[in-house]
Amino acid sequence: MLAGGTLAAASEAEAEESALGLTEEEQQIVDELKKRDREVRAHEQAHAAVGGAYAGSPVYEYESGPDGNRYAVGGSVSIDVSPVPGDPEATIQKMEIVKRAALAPGEPSPQDRAVAAAADQARLQAQAEKQQQDREEAQGLGGESDPAKAAGAYGQAASTGDIAPILIQIAA
Repeated sequence: MLAGGTLAAASEAEAEESALGLTEEEQQIVDELKKRDREVRAHEQAHAAVGGAYAGSPVYEYESGPDGNRYAVGGSVSIDVSPVPGDPEATIQKMEIVKRAALAPGEPSPQDRAVAAAADQARLQAQAEKQQQDREEAQGLGGESDPAKAAGAYGQAASTGDIAPILIQIAA
């Protein structure tokens, strides 16, 4: 009975296939396109979901299958990587979100990794700006306008490890 049931199921599948007019090879292509469509949509949705307000809606590139349906085979999400003008702290927070959004998919693409690296560079620049602002505020509040006193305070902070060195490489 089991063999008969399997044979009946196979016959039904063949009948369905002929009803759609797809050969076995065409059905395999459709199955691959469906799989790719799911992967692309999940990948781009991950960027958009994590990027929140800094990410746009996914845009997809489609390919038509032998069944006449369109399947997403590529896609993109725009992500705002610009710094927040005049607010390095907000820029630091924004770049952390941008990096997480870029790396959100299970398998980030080379372009995703490049966006994450750009966010890291922008975050480092913002951290340097914030440290500069903090130093200027500390000097202004403490009344240390004397460069010798300011240098002494910097040396003391550096010797206690309060100031982390930041190296930024900028390609021209």
